[in-house]
Amino acid sequence: MRDMKIQENSPGLSDVPGFRVAGVACDIRGQGDGRLDLALVSSASPCGAAAVFTRNRVAAAPVALSRELLGRGKAFHGIVANSGNANACTGKDGMSDAKTMARLAEQGMGAPPGSVFVGSTGRIGRLLPIDRVEAGIREAVVNLASTPEQGERAADAILTSDTCRKTITVRFEHEGRPVTVAGMAKGAGMIQPDMATMLAFIATDLTAPPAVLQEMLNAAVAASYNAITVDGDMSTNDTAILLANGESGVRLTEGEGELTRKFRAALGAVNDCLAEKIVSDGEKITKVVEVLVTGAADDSDAEKVARTIGNSLLVKTSWYGEDPNWGRLASSAGASGAVFDPERMDLFYNDVPVLSSGVPQPENLARWREIVRRKKFTVRLDLHTGRGSFRLLATDLTEGYVTYNMSE
Repeated sequence: MRDMKIQENSPGLSDVPGFRVAGVACDIRGQGDGRLDLALVSSASPCGAAAVFTRNRVAAAPVALSRELLGRGKAFHGIVANSGNANACTGKDGMSDAKTMARLAEQGMGAPPGSVFVGSTGRIGRLLPIDRVEAGIREAVVNLASTPEQGERAADAILTSDTCRKTITVRFEHEGRPVTVAGMAKGAGMIQPDMATMLAFIATDLTAPPAVLQEMLNAAVAASYNAITVDGDMSTNDTAILLANGESGVRLTEGEGELTRKFRAALGAVNDCLAEKIVSDGEKITKVVEVLVTGAADDSDAEKVARTIGNSLLVKTSWYGEDPNWGRLASSAGASGAVFDPERMDLFYNDVPVLSSGVPQPENLARWREIVRRKKFTVRLDLHTGRGSFRLLATDLTEGYVTYNMSE
């Protein structure tokens, strides 16, 4: 969309009119290092909301609570989220702590009960130091502001093993009125749909029925967070939340009109950017590889092939070793369960042929080697079976990942 203005590495949610945010340090990790670890997002105006959560049956307490709140169909006023502790596998005490977080945030913001989502990320199986969290929420309420500083602090407060802040702001106009969509996210390891060890919080100042917001968020998530993988592991805490407060005076209704197309494009741009930031910040990775599968019998088969390749340890280690070992790619495609004829398959590194109708093209070896030395490249397979396609962003696997996660 030509008139869409995109600002990566923006302050994030503080850019959206009507939203105030804060990020504070309350020592959830117990290390006394002053690290920001609690974020608060607040809208005085009631918000329509949509959310997508992990499909892991071992879901964390904040996921269970937020899912329940979304199901009530009421308006929302904000989000409270912490890093350093996942509040997962913590039983009744964990649910009680999640409810305490929501209640304190609601009371501090002057919001109705049941109007604040909760998100947590960090170590699994440990109870929250709830006294510190309570103190952090009280401090965050006092610090709520629409300033770039607090926007950045809130985005930093949800990070765990991330090495960088993940934010974006997109702006467009509709009938002369400006509309803003902004987001902040975290995620670096335990990344595999649905969705990943990731939190993504998106805010906008238009308004729309919750069903419309949910449909649009579902589509955006499918093409972004659910199309990345670092290590193939699904988390207990995955959460993506969209809040729409209507401050712009622009109202989105059902149907595929101009406003719908504009907002869908802006929401997609926000989530695509955040998803790429997550996979590019994968724990100790050195490469991001686009796995593009086309010509499959259907989209499901294309996804099977892409995920089998992107999650193969042999493939990942060959990427790390900068070895164009295409045999591992072909083998993974064949093991995916997708139906295709290997003698019709075309395979490329970027646009350089590897297989043509199943026949190797060894004269291109030097060019393959040059491509796989790059930090980003594409592996493209055309199965010539149907019209299905899928795009996955994957990474290599390094010794650093193994060493890092031995102690995490």
